[in-house]
Amino acid sequence: MPRPAADPQSHPGCCGSCTSYFTSAKFLLYLGHSLSTWGDRMWHFAVSVFLVELYGNSLLLTAVYGLVVAGSVLLLGAIIGDWVDKTSRLKVAQTSLIVQNVSVIFCGILLMIVFLYKAQLLTMYHGWLLTLCYILVITIANTANLASTATAITIQRDWVVVVAGENRSKLADMNATIRRIDQLTNILAPMAVGQIMTFGSPVIGCGFISGWNLISMCVEYALLWKVYQKTPALAHKMNLKVEESELKQLNIQKESELKPTEGAQLMEEKDARVFDPKQEENVSCLSRMAEPFVTFRDGWVAYYNQSVFLAGMGLAFLYMTVLGFDCITTGYAYTQGLSGSTLSLLMGASAITGIMGTVAFTWLRRKCGLVRTGLISGVAQLSSLVLCVISVFMPGSPLDLTVSPFADISARLFESDPLPTMVPLEVPFTTGMPPVVNGSTLEPGLAPTSVPLVSVSLLFAGVIAARVGLWSFDLTVTQLLQENVIESERGIINGVQNSMNYLLDLLHFIMVILAPNPEAFGLLVLISVSFVAIGHIMYFWFAQKTLGKNVFLCHTPEQKFVADQPASCDASSA
Repeated sequence: MPRPAADPQSHPGCCGSCTSYFTSAKFLLYLGHSLSTWGDRMWHFAVSVFLVELYGNSLLLTAVYGLVVAGSVLLLGAIIGDWVDKTSRLKVAQTSLIVQNVSVIFCGILLMIVFLYKAQLLTMYHGWLLTLCYILVITIANTANLASTATAITIQRDWVVVVAGENRSKLADMNATIRRIDQLTNILAPMAVGQIMTFGSPVIGCGFISGWNLISMCVEYALLWKVYQKTPALAHKMNLKVEESELKQLNIQKESELKPTEGAQLMEEKDARVFDPKQEENVSCLSRMAEPFVTFRDGWVAYYNQSVFLAGMGLAFLYMTVLGFDCITTGYAYTQGLSGSTLSLLMGASAITGIMGTVAFTWLRRKCGLVRTGLISGVAQLSSLVLCVISVFMPGSPLDLTVSPFADISARLFESDPLPTMVPLEVPFTTGMPPVVNGSTLEPGLAPTSVPLVSVSLLFAGVIAARVGLWSFDLTVTQLLQENVIESERGIINGVQNSMNYLLDLLHFIMVILAPNPEAFGLLVLISVSFVAIGHIMYFWFAQKTLGKNVFLCHTPEQKFVADQPASCDASSA
C-alpha cells in the first residue's frame, strides 16, 4: 500500500528553519541590540579620547565627564525607571533610541567644529566660547548616556522577559546571548573606531560615529517595530499604579452615594474648598515639584523591600574594584612594563573567558538551578582572585607601605615633584611623554631596567580567570531580578540597581584618586577583593534565606524549577 505524501508544511526543512529563526522576534532583538551596543562602545571609547585630545592631552575633561555620568545615573536612575514603568513599551524604546542617537550625532558634529576651529574659538570672548563648547559636549554626551540607560532597562530587563514568555530556559539563553554580544562588541568596536582615528583623524572619527548612529537609528527603529508586531504581549503592560488610581476614583464615587445630610456636608466642604483656587494651585505646583524626590525615595524603598535585595546589593559591590580592564588597571600594567600589544591580547583573552562564563551560566542553571548557579559563580570568582592577592606580595610588585598613598596629592598641593602616577594607556602615545616603568621615569635613549613580570602576570591571570565567575554571577542576578520583580516595578527597580552599580563604581574611582601612585596599587587590590567577598557573602545570605538547609544540594531540573519559584525567595521562608 503506497504511503501518503508527507506534508511539506509539517517538515519545513533546513531552509525553512533558518528563515523562521532569522525572522523571529528573538533574532531581531539580538540584531537590534548588536547595532545599539556597537554604537555605544564606539562612542564611549571615542569620547574619552576626544576629550583628552581637546584639552591638551590632559585627563581633566575625561574625569569631569566620568563624574557627571556617574552622578547623573545615581540621582536619576530611579526616575528613569519610573518613567519606563509608566509609559508604554514601544514609546519608551523609540523615545530613548531617538534621544540617544540624536544626542551622539549632535555631539559628534559639535566635536568636529571644535577640532576644526579650536584656535579661533580660543581667541573669542577670552576663551569662554570654547569652554561653553566643552560644557555642551559633556552635557549632550551625558544625555546620550541617560537615554542609553533607559534603553538598557526597557530592552534587557523587560522586552527580553516578554519575548521569552513563561519559558525560563529560553530567558536564560537570551540573557546569555546578549552578554556574549556585549563581550564581543567591547573588544571589536573600540578596535574599529581606533583604527579609523589612527589612520585618519579625530574629525574623521567624529564624522564616522555620527554617520553610523544616523544609519543605525533608522535600522534599530525598524527592528523594534518588527519585534513589537511579532510579540503581541508587548502591547499589554500591567501598571499597578494606574490600577490603584482607578480604585481610588471608584472609592470616591462610592463615598459620594451617602445619606442626604452627609452628602450636603460634603458639598459644603467642597464649596469651601472651591472658593480658594490659588491655594489649590500652590498645592498642585508643590506636589509637582516634589514628585521627582518622592519617586526617588519610593524607588529606593521599593528596592530595599524586594526579595532579591541582597542579591542586587551583592552584584553592586562587585563594581567597587580595580580588577578590571579599565583605564586604571591598564595604566598600572603599563607602569609595570607591559606593551600595548600585550594588553590588547590580554583584553581579548578576558573577552573569551567572559563568553565562557555565559556558557557556564546556562549549563549550571540547568544542572543546579538559578540560585545555586550564583553560589558556584561566586566561589569560582573568589578562587581566581586569590591569584591577584598573591601577586601583591610577589617579586616585581611595587607595593611599598612606607610610601604614603597621599604623597602625590600633597606634592601637587605644595608644588613639589610628585611621584609618578598611573596614567591610562593612551596618554604616553598621544603626548609623547617619557614612559614610566615600575615607578621610575625613563629618559629618552636609555634602556628600561629589567622588571620581574611575576607579579603583574599573576595579577592579570587572576583578573582574566575571574571573568568566568563574574559574568555567570552577573547573569544570575539579572535573571533573578527579571523573574522576581513584578512587571509594574521592573523599570524603577532596575533603575535603582543601575544607580547602586554606579555608586560603587564612583567610590572605586574616588579610592584611586586618594591613592594614585603605583606603590599603593597592591593595597587597592586587597580592598577590591574584600568588597567582592562582601558582595558574595550578601548573595550567600540571600541564597540561604531562599533555599534554607538545601542551599548546597543540587537538584534535578524538575526539582530545581520548583525551588526557583519567586514565592520561595521570600525571606520569611528561611
